[in-house]
Amino acid sequence: MAKNMNTIHPIWLRATHWLNAIAVVIMAMSGWRIYNASPIFDFAFPKAVTLGGWLGGAIQWHFAAMWLLVANGLIYLACNLISGRLARKFFPWSPRAFIADIAAALKGRLAHEDLAHYNMVQRAAYLFVIADSALLVLSGLVLWKSVQFPMLRELLGGYEAARRVHFLAMSALVAFFAVHLAMVALVPRTLVAMLRGR
Repeated sequence: MAKNMNTIHPIWLRATHWLNAIAVVIMAMSGWRIYNASPIFDFAFPKAVTLGGWLGGAIQWHFAAMWLLVANGLIYLACNLISGRLARKFFPWSPRAFIADIAAALKGRLAHEDLAHYNMVQRAAYLFVIADSALLVLSGLVLWKSVQFPMLRELLGGYEAARRVHFLAMSALVAFFAVHLAMVALVPRTLVAMLRGR
């Protein structure tokens, strides 16, 4: 019983988690409004799910959330590295165990008894989000300051390619967000742990 009272998520992790959630929602909704002003594909997002009201307002929201996401993300990474949590929670990583956990998840048999332990699917998902967030920031820099980052622009295939990379990386992050919420609904104890720490 004493083990259950131990802290699963330290305060810094909970704070950065919720700040990231706020930043992602603001960036996605304002980003959809920016996208609607110059669509890449043959569709637009409904105005009801966009933020900013007009292009200038959306850009202001997007930049404000960008600084929050970058600063908060750097704090999250620094705390994970300094505390050793990154190595403990996300590694080692095994493709074979990942496939086994995916199969168990598809059958509804993936265990969640110990919330302090991440299975291989969780490890892969969280590592993906870190990499995807970095790609979002880098491609966003090209869209924001293309002239100042010519090498980065060329590495991403040019300005128009960077727009597509940014859109696809955002789509992947929103998909993760949706799956993450679904998993929380299936295992509500995870929400309690992220609020209370244990």
